[in-house]
Amino acid sequence: MKHQPPGSSLNPWGLPLAGSLLLALVACGGEEPAAPKVCASQQKPEVHSFQQCGPTLDFTPINRYAGTLADAIQRSEDAVALINGSCTGTLIAAGAGPVVLTAGHCVAVGDRPLLVFNFEDDADGDPLITEGTVIEQALEPDYALIQLDTLPAVTPVSLTTQATEPLAIIQHPRGHPKVIAEGTFLASCNQLVYYADLDTLVGSSGAGVLNRQGHLLGVHTDGDCNEKGQGVNWGWTAEAIVEASPYLQIADIADR
Repeated sequence: MKHQPPGSSLNPWGLPLAGSLLLALVACGGEEPAAPKVCASQQKPEVHSFQQCGPTLDFTPINRYAGTLADAIQRSEDAVALINGSCTGTLIAAGAGPVVLTAGHCVAVGDRPLLVFNFEDDADGDPLITEGTVIEQALEPDYALIQLDTLPAVTPVSLTTQATEPLAIIQHPRGHPKVIAEGTFLASCNQLVYYADLDTLVGSSGAGVLNRQGHLLGVHTDGDCNEKGQGVNWGWTAEAIVEASPYLQIADIADR
């Protein structure tokens, strides 16, 4: 028991056109689906193949974002890093020392991934490039912790159990500069958090699902959508990850 830069041509989302052509990915946009039926059972959903969902990808380059979460996002976005050019992670606050939280399917224990902070258009933070060591990794819950060789000059993000409207994900889709997408909270059950109209792509795995305060509610890992925008994305809750982690403690959840 636990103790208490690609090509210069840009598409409408501010991403290089080369990236927009590769959309065998997860992205939810369009009509809001009903609450996930999986909440009625104790079984975890199957992992589905990633694919475009809805008619558009609603990404905003992080330093052009002026939405309802702008103040909180500006406090959190510097803690988001590109991992090995293929996943996203977030530097989180922990009593044992800040670590980067990402998806377990991105890395393995003992790996030495390369992390890039402040890879974004109109960069405005610490442009740190560093390596780290994966000290924990699992697939259920799907998470990993990376201890950095050098910490960036940023404020780590706090963990939370509190869902809000809207939710947001700061991410590096397809390894491109940092963007943000907003969406709708649907449900939290069976250690998973579900959200709709919240676009992600391959490369967004491991990104934090953030609430209105900019705190990390979960880690994005999977999705299941169709071209009409029906379906959901999901990730593992911060609470489930803390319960599974020897490194993280209950006290690391800000609202506990």
